[in-house]
Amino acid sequence: MNRIDPAPYAVDASNSLGRMVHEEAPSGRSEFQRDRDRIIHSTAFRRLEYKTQVFVNHEGDLFRTRLTHSIEVAQIGRSIARRLRLNEDLVEAVALAHDVGHTPFGHAGQDALNSCMQGHGGFEHNLQSLRVVDFLEERYAAFDGLNLSFETREGILKHCALNKASQLGMVGARFINNQRPSLEAQVTNLADEIAYNNHDVDDGLRSGLITLEQLSEVKLFATHLEAVNAAYPRLDGRRAVHETVRSMIGTLVTDLIRQTELNIHAESVQSLDDIRAAPTLAAFSSELLEQQRELKTFLHKNLYRHYRVMRMSTKARRIINELFMAFMSDSRLLPPQFQRQAEIDQARAVADYVAGMTDRYAIKEYRRLFAVEEE
Repeated sequence: MNRIDPAPYAVDASNSLGRMVHEEAPSGRSEFQRDRDRIIHSTAFRRLEYKTQVFVNHEGDLFRTRLTHSIEVAQIGRSIARRLRLNEDLVEAVALAHDVGHTPFGHAGQDALNSCMQGHGGFEHNLQSLRVVDFLEERYAAFDGLNLSFETREGILKHCALNKASQLGMVGARFINNQRPSLEAQVTNLADEIAYNNHDVDDGLRSGLITLEQLSEVKLFATHLEAVNAAYPRLDGRRAVHETVRSMIGTLVTDLIRQTELNIHAESVQSLDDIRAAPTLAAFSSELLEQQRELKTFLHKNLYRHYRVMRMSTKARRIINELFMAFMSDSRLLPPQFQRQAEIDQARAVADYVAGMTDRYAIKEYRRLFAVEEE
């Protein structure tokens, strides 16, 4: 296979803004391969195996976790980056790290922890992911965190309030200066959206919380299901769903590549600086964007607000709230390393500890603190 030269606006070692702590260049791998490897070996990344998106971990082994989702985002992101001649290794690193700050119990857990942290700076998973890779991982002698490249860190930080951005130094400056991140970061953000929506369709159907009849009213799904049924009229239900989801992903990826190429040409982009100064370039066409929005609205109404999901979300919020209150009332209940941190900022130490829990560990910790029966 012939080597494809990178685009002039792709990120590489020559235009990278480097690391917070200087290190010698790696041998036998690129700077962004080093980032990817550090992320894969991190504790926070391994914990993603037991953190879920919609379904709680114990509800079934077939549903996607934050780990499988991150791998799927990396695969989709690399495919897009290859076609656009971007830095695939950077896209993969951002994709694998983008969820490491997520709480247990998905968005219900984040909302609960953010509510607990009102008056203490709040809680937001993008900022937490950056905090994990910058400070909380304890693996290296020379620095806290993973000391990732600037471009990987800016890709993790997808959005940020201005008051928070001013506290983050160089990685927060683009929010203040109204600049865009690298095209690699923009592509990964949309690869995340493609993976999230389409794979929640798959898990929602598998769980029985949504039906093919309901989804047939959503244009993006209905169009592809009709094409699959026409091409394979005898295909069984599960394989038809897989084929439909695969076809949807392929259509969205192709549309994203085509529209992004048009946007790059329209803005006469020639360098990474041009990417930062231009409007957001990675995008869907207006037609596919509208269909994506329709699918997201459907999932929000019919899956994320399904009564069975809402029941588990209520339990999750109770667990997060009561864990937070217990640790705030007595920091001696925290593990030793978090007790030391609590001496400086108790609320943030408690948030770091709770956010780092897996679904099942949070449930176990809740039982340890509040159950009266012997273990």
